[in-house]
Amino acid sequence: MVTVDEIRRAQRAMGPATVLAIGTANPSNCYDQSDKSIIKKRYFYLTEEILKKNPNICEYNAPSLNIRQEITIVEVPKLGKEAAEKAINEWGQSKSKITHLVFCTTSGVDLPGADYQLTKLLGLEPPVKQFMMYQQGCYGGGTALRLAKNLAENNKVTRVLVVCSN
Repeated sequence: MVTVDEIRRAQRAMGPATVLAIGTANPSNCYDQSDKSIIKKRYFYLTEEILKKNPNICEYNAPSLNIRQEITIVEVPKLGKEAAEKAINEWGQSKSKITHLVFCTTSGVDLPGADYQLTKLLGLEPPVKQFMMYQQGCYGGGTALRLAKNLAENNKVTRVLVVCSN
């Protein structure tokens, strides 16, 4: 008779989870601020054109949440795609081997979420299991990695793509 422990051992990976590749991406607008803080430069999606088109973004106490949400709902998955493609290329395997997607962002809450949008943008297979984490702040990246570690170590053939895009 097979025990529960034997079944679980057969399902689990043989060793600890491993990071196989890393990809990064930034919005194209880079602003130098080396004279203002320890941070040398910052990347922004917003441009002068966007700000002129949406003046409430620059006005104190003016309603701008809706336009900010509309922008992030579209742009966050695109930025995630850019970084994910770099990681997938570095990994050197087919994206069809990805079994799970963990997506974390502090912005752009939407349904269907950024995880679904990224799955479409990358052309991932429909059975890819998706985990979406919104509004985790700086804590989100660590949480996403912990979840990915758990998935990878407890499921033998799992390949997890983690995307954090803010």
